Amino acid sequence: MDSYEYGELLKELKNKCENIAKIIKPENLQKRLGEIIQMQQDQDFWNDAKKAGEISKEKVKIERILKTYDDAKNSIDDSSELFSLVSSDNDSSTLELLFQEAPELDSRIKKVEIEVMLSGENDGANAIVTIQPGAGGTESQDWGSILYRMYLRWAERRGFKAEILDYQDGEEAGIKGVAFLIKGENAYGYMKSENGVHRLVRISPFDANAKRHTSFASVQVSPEVDDNIDIVIEEKDLRIDTYRASGAGGQHVNKTESAIRITHLSTGIVVQCQNDRSQHKNKATALKMLKSKLYELELEKQNASNTGEEKSEIGWGHQIRSYVLAPYQQVKDARSNIAYSNVEAILDGDIDEIIEGVLISKA
Repeated sequence: MDSYEYGELLKELKNKCENIAKIIKPENLQKRLGEIIQMQQDQDFWNDAKKAGEISKEKVKIERILKTYDDAKNSIDDSSELFSLVSSDNDSSTLELLFQEAPELDSRIKKVEIEVMLSGENDGANAIVTIQPGAGGTESQDWGSILYRMYLRWAERRGFKAEILDYQDGEEAGIKGVAFLIKGENAYGYMKSENGVHRLVRISPFDANAKRHTSFASVQVSPEVDDNIDIVIEEKDLRIDTYRASGAGGQHVNKTESAIRITHLSTGIVVQCQNDRSQHKNKATALKMLKSKLYELELEKQNASNTGEEKSEIGWGHQIRSYVLAPYQQVKDARSNIAYSNVEAILDGDIDEIIEGVLISKA
């Protein structure tokens, strides 16, 4: 990078920062933050614990956005000022230091962009994730388990917590299906980018002839609904079945029929839960999962009416992302159109860059 290129980079980052400021309106956020601080000083503030919790959560989010924005803006302003000085003085050593710090400047702006993109109504919610292998038997079921591990490792990397809701072992390997809850700040905002069909191409470890196989798995992501979202579910629309828990979610196999399966007759949505020994708790969790899926379905309908896009099948031509392990190694997302070569790291949960690429491309 030379002086001209660095100057152009600073101009681009300044423009991005100005555009972000137009969106988030820092002065309005500061004003709202002052109002919240004033409210919290009122002795009656905590009388309504639920409302107080929501306002306190809003305060944390505002503080985080302002800090991320201020850090980025101050860094760009400082770099611009220093660049002007060293350019006129022809200070090559300081210029070289500025060039080395350029990626960090770009990263700071990207963090602000992501914060802005994750400011949707449900982005801050926890995420309910369901992985369903496509046709292909053991091969697809193994692919489902690889995706499951990838998301668990990603959640662990971010300091999120994962809780199994339902787990069904594959017949020979992998999984027939899994549902789990990821708890963390903006968990749904990040994970919603994973909603869709994922395609794997590899030399199958289950093929004695070492042939290349293509497998598919569907990832469905719903925001965990809270009590503020009113979703009416009528008993006549439900079929509730009990069965004996099995797999990772229920070590008390063959003792009690504590696992719950709920079918929503009018939509065909099926949810299952077996993570607790109590049938009543599993039913409550399953109903919450159903509410989340019905809410996500409504969001999908609204999106389809706005964009004309319909939900994809689990098969060829419908994938949002392809993971190719043979004859070459590459992960490519169909929405951002970006290809990545660090396949092993990605399958080990290093997917932040991919998710951010999708969020930015959609924005």
